[in-house]
Amino acid sequence: MGSLPHVVEDCMGFLKLYSDGSVHRSNNFKFHVSQIQDNTVSFKDCVFDKKFNLSLRLYKPNTNNNNSNNKNKLPMIMFLHGGGFCFGSRTWPHMHNCCVRLATGLQAMVVAPDYRLAPEHRLPAAVDDAVEAVRWIQRQGLSLKEEENNCGEAWLRDNVDFDRVFIVGDSSGGNIAHQLAVRFGSDRTAIEPVRIRGYVLLAPFFGGEVRTESEEGPAEQTLNLDLLDRFWRLSMPVGETSRDNPLANPFGPNSPNLEKMKLDSILVIVGGNELLKDRAANYATKLKGMGKDIKYIEFEGCEHGFFTHDSYSEIAKEVIHILKRFMLKSST
Repeated sequence: MGSLPHVVEDCMGFLKLYSDGSVHRSNNFKFHVSQIQDNTVSFKDCVFDKKFNLSLRLYKPNTNNNNSNNKNKLPMIMFLHGGGFCFGSRTWPHMHNCCVRLATGLQAMVVAPDYRLAPEHRLPAAVDDAVEAVRWIQRQGLSLKEEENNCGEAWLRDNVDFDRVFIVGDSSGGNIAHQLAVRFGSDRTAIEPVRIRGYVLLAPFFGGEVRTESEEGPAEQTLNLDLLDRFWRLSMPVGETSRDNPLANPFGPNSPNLEKMKLDSILVIVGGNELLKDRAANYATKLKGMGKDIKYIEFEGCEHGFFTHDSYSEIAKEVIHILKRFMLKSST
């Protein structure tokens, strides 16, 4: 008679992985913020992947004039939420509020897709789902050319300039944004008429076997090194144990040679007190040394998620201004 399944990973009590591979998730989250009510933005949900029943949320500023002239159409931002690849959803109140803020502050159509979570769906599932979300956007753009069968999503068809698309990723979403930059930078024609102009990585969740100074420093209020390691153990592909895996470490021994790859403009934003700060800074420094168009900005005294968790703060207002400048520069 075999022994009963026992817990092998316990992630904050909300996610438990058992020895037989089964997973228990608790949805008893107590969020510190409520979903904001902003009548200047409309939003709705759409299924973008029927195979895995994945949805995304569209956010449309109500100030747009629905003019067919591209000069009056909105840029698009695809926002990829964080959560260590194990948690998160477009429906979480702070994620929703962040997308509303991006839509109003940048006067942009925001597309916020969910993706499959680990450990039920280990990497590269989340990256594959983000790719499919980009493909969904591409299908909407292609529907513009099908005048006799214009069956695309009306909000995108009537309001969006598909030539000005930006990918914004928070934490694990920032990691995914990097993966998309590598994939689509080398062949921009693969997603025409979509043109990704730039990538914004908000404290990207990168890893590596060798510890950085910031990782060994003081823990943050909501993040510590043990939790980071647990996220990697839960999300890495089956049989993979090294944090130098290309899905974790952009400069690991088996990672692609980024020096030879074309990459669109990248903006990296981190907090000065983040455990992930040194990895983000190292990422920017190395790509800069390769001649890539990348900018690194650090907000002194801020911790992980300072923008997404409080998107209406004074510091968040400064982030919005930075994003505006980045989008304008990358669009010309």
